Amino acid sequence: MNFAETFESQSITLNEKPMFKTANEFSLHIEEIVRDRKITYMDAVLEYCKENYLEPDDIASLINKSLKDKIEMDFRELNYLPKQAKLDV
Repeated sequence: MNFAETFESQSITLNEKPMFKTANEFSLHIEEIVRDRKITYMDAVLEYCKENYLEPDDIASLINKSLKDKIEMDFRELNYLPKQAKLDV
């Protein structure tokens, strides 16, 4: 397979990737990636960017509060952020 064939097959793949109209649709897609691949939310977002040749800045507007909270929770569990006190309820 030469370069032109490789590039053409990749561009077809790019056009088949889902485009998201809302942040909620994007969030659901990221949750599906997390569930299927058993990775963190941040890894799923970065993986999505890598697969679609996007920079994280390009999808920043698609990250809703719910997804931000889940990424923050992952970061706290991985000790990238300080732990917060939890209430025993």
